[in-house]
Amino acid sequence: MKVIVLVKATKDSEAGKMPSEQGLREMMHFNEELVKAGVMLAGEGLHPSSKGKRMVFKGSGRSFIDGPFSETKELVAGFWIWQVKSMDEAVEWARRMPNPENADGEIEIRPVFTDEDFGPALTPDIREQADRLRATTEGGQARS
Repeated sequence: MKVIVLVKATKDSEAGKMPSEQGLREMMHFNEELVKAGVMLAGEGLHPSSKGKRMVFKGSGRSFIDGPFSETKELVAGFWIWQVKSMDEAVEWARRMPNPENADGEIEIRPVFTDEDFGPALTPDIREQADRLRATTEGGQARS
């Protein structure tokens, strides 16, 4: 199963405070373990919400709001995408995450939808299109 691990923002991450050298070393070591185990598919940190935009749908309209966004506890500071056998395995990997500054924080682990989750709405032609797009993005051909 594929999961996304959302690293929730903190006051420090929203202030743009970068991790220490020791913190980076510990996180890179953890990422290396994930990669060697075939678990980590992707992972990135995110700039503070002050550098972002939020799009709001209102019917067919769209509007954009400039960051920063007020509710820090609802924001994401980074993410991983992991391939695991079960949610229990994801939890076990999460238990191993470093916290070098012993700061308060929170992560959220959520399963990623599979084709089967969409049921009959995923018609053969839509499935073929999804497969083609997935092959393109996984093959490194996505625009950077």
